[in-house]
Amino acid sequence: MAHTATDHKYIELDENGVAFIADSTMKVSELITAHLTDGWSPEELHFQYPHISLSKVYSALSYYWDYKESVEAEIQQRLERVETLRRSNPPSRIAQKLREHGAIE
Repeated sequence: MAHTATDHKYIELDENGVAFIADSTMKVSELITAHLTDGWSPEELHFQYPHISLSKVYSALSYYWDYKESVEAEIQQRLERVETLRRSNPPSRIAQKLREHGAIE
């Protein structure tokens, strides 16, 4: 899969225009989701994803701030796909039992 360089060092676009961190399979939107939902600092993101250098983390954050609207739209699309899949598949038996016992919602 060929990626195209961007004006952000370490950030490349795939053939669909999705931003990836160079030399990895991680999408910028995946790293940003962790940053936004868990409140992780750049250092914590690097700690949690040690295969992503701190300079690449900062580059991804810079890309996010420059293209915030499109990255957040990608995140929203992924969340909608997950919700569609969740609704279209019945809960597993283990999930049903856990709900019955109040272990999950």
